[in-house]
Formats: sequence, structure tokens, C-alpha cells
Amino acid sequence: MANILIIYSSTDGQTQKICHRLQTHIEQQLHQVTVVSIDDVHQLDVASFDNIVIGASIRYGHHSPQIVAFINKNIALLDSKPNAFFSVNVVARKPEKSRPDSNPYLKKFLKRIAWKPKKLAVFAGKLDYPSYTVFDRSIIRMIMWITKGPTDPQTVIEFTDWHQVELFAQRISQMNA
Repeated sequence: MANILIIYSSTDGQTQKICHRLQTHIEQQLHQVTVVSIDDVHQLDVASFDNIVIGASIRYGHHSPQIVAFINKNIALLDSKPNAFFSVNVVARKPEKSRPDSNPYLKKFLKRIAWKPKKLAVFAGKLDYPSYTVFDRSIIRMIMWITKGPTDPQTVIEFTDWHQVELFAQRISQMNA
């Protein structure tokens, strides 16, 4: 049984939702899982965990600067343990951009940091126009128009492939095996 920490950064809640789904499936494999926001990770002794998983959403083409800072500050610790990273972004709704080796945001992120996660995943996020501010809705609609995605301002679509999330949970569960 491993004591697994999942740290996340979530803009609109989908990454957090994915983390809780991972937690549920990993705990079914008899591991202990703690899920914590990057905002609260300082309250934990990160070194006391057996495995560390980090998940981060994309907003306007970038992962959270807090996630980058955490990784840079803790690279030796991360490298010393079984670890994983996953990115959540709407571009991953397209099959040709839904894998770690084909997702432009994840590839760009990995070039920007020195850490080389042992396991990687990419999950499509959620598009929820009604919940966005006027500014965000306008910018995201423009991005969706450019990328041939949905632009109706009433659109709410969860693109997340939950089966893929469950498969990643299984991979995390087996990291110590």
C-alpha cells in the first residue's frame, strides 16, 4: 500500500474533478490518497508521501505558474519518488492531440521544466461558456472558432474521457509494483 499525494491546479474545477476520480480508483487498489490544491500544498510534508502526482489545467496556453514554481523548487524530491504528471486542456478533445507525445501544451511544458515525470497523461477538459466571465467567454470562443470547436455561448461540454482517467489511475496504482 502506497501513500500517494495528488497536487493539482484547476481553473474551472475540471482538473480537481479528475483528481477526485483518480483518488476513488486508486483507493480501490488499497492505496491511501491525499488530494490537495497547489494553493494548500505548503501545509503538507510532501516528502512523507511515497508517490507524487501533479495535475494542471491550461488557461490561455499555459499551466499555472504556481505548478511550475513548485516543480522547480522540488525537482530533487520529485525525482526521488515514483511520480506522474497530467495536463488538462480542451485541445485534447481532438484525437490527434490527446496523447502526451502529441499534445502541444504538454510538449511545450516539458521543454520548459527540468523535471522528467515518470508517467504522463493528457485529458480533455470541459467547455462551460455560461460559467465564464464575459472576457473569458469572448477569448475562449475566439480560440474555439480558430480551432474549429464549439462557439455557441450556451455550450457546456465535458470532453473528459473518464475511461482514460481510470486507466491512468491504474498506472499510478502500479507505480510501486
